[in-house]
Amino acid sequence: MIEVKKVTDPAELETVFAIRREVFVGEQDCPPELEWEHEDESNHFLATVDGEPAGASRWRKTDKGYKLERFAVLGKFRNKGVGQELVRTVLADLPADAGHVYLHAQIAAVTLYERFGFEKTGPQFEEAGIQHFKMVLG
Repeated sequence: MIEVKKVTDPAELETVFAIRREVFVGEQDCPPELEWEHEDESNHFLATVDGEPAGASRWRKTDKGYKLERFAVLGKFRNKGVGQELVRTVLADLPADAGHVYLHAQIAAVTLYERFGFEKTGPQFEEAGIQHFKMVLG
């Protein structure tokens, strides 16, 4: 069973950060200083599968709107619906009046976000050494 919940407890936040470290810094060679920013102003989410930590994500308000970020799913839980549950839960948590909702999608995740109504906008670009597209909720 996949469960996603918003977390504020320090121990649960450490689990979120550990998942992100493993996926972004460990697997994808993202520089730690780029991975670690805007934590205090973000709303963090933890996904579990049968109680075991499986994924993480967050959203935050920026000067451009509401940005969904840091979607990370541990290797053994990929392609099992964890990413979809994270996106669904994060979108449901946004304020009712959230206007411009956007994200920077890694190429491999574009189709996931398209299922939720996000559309690519602008050219492909590199962020932290990884190719991305900016996507906006239509």
